Amino acid sequence: MPISSAIKGLLSIKSMQNINKSGIPNKEDSDFIKLYMFEKERNRLKSEEIRILLRLEFVQGRLKEIQDYNDQKAEQMHNPESRESNPAKSEWKTISIDY
Repeated sequence: MPISSAIKGLLSIKSMQNINKSGIPNKEDSDFIKLYMFEKERNRLKSEEIRILLRLEFVQGRLKEIQDYNDQKAEQMHNPESRESNPAKSEWKTISIDY
């Protein structure tokens, strides 16, 4: 940009890129800000942990129900005398239909 170099005093304007000064006047104050931010983050993470633990409890309960169902069905498949479908098959009678 050749126009900006021709304007007198433009080079002496301080921009945020040229300033190396901290936005906080005293460096000691930044420790309080860090403590505040860490406390906020700690509270957020604790509430997130509670939500995750509740969800985990629900998921583990559901997994246990599924495992119990699978165990029950596997036991029924291994013991043919305990099947309830055998008596139902004997109730049906077949007849021939002539067309």
